[in-house]
Amino acid sequence: MLEEKSKELLKYLEESVEIVTKMGLKVTDFRSRYAKLTMPIEQNRNHIGTMYAGSLFTLGEMAGGAIFLASFDYENFYPIVKELTIRYRRPATTDMTVEVEMAAPQVERLQKAVEGNGKVDWDMNLELKDEGGEACCFVHGIWQMRKRDR
Repeated sequence: MLEEKSKELLKYLEESVEIVTKMGLKVTDFRSRYAKLTMPIEQNRNHIGTMYAGSLFTLGEMAGGAIFLASFDYENFYPIVKELTIRYRRPATTDMTVEVEMAAPQVERLQKAVEGNGKVDWDMNLELKDEGGEACCFVHGIWQMRKRDR
């Protein structure tokens, strides 16, 4: 069962951007340094019946926010996206998922860097998978964590 703070974070991820709420993005697993997000096909179909490319892009982009909240002190730091590329491998015809995870040493290294420099970049390579576990898209992104001005 998710603790109360985690429930608040999930609500924030799913509802803080109105268009993401309309897309139906859900965080289906969330724990320390790990998150799994799902995007339903139903409200994200395009003109040929597959998932809209922008919805797939959003799923990949939101993974950075999810792993940030699962790994870092969001009261003192915040993430931004610096760069995101996506390669569409095959049409997405089902609900899609992405899993994202950070190892403890990486979290510690990034935390130390942002405390010293005020900001730090991290990159991730992600696979967006269909219900059968097939990768439909590959996402490469660079996110940046910044220290909040207090």
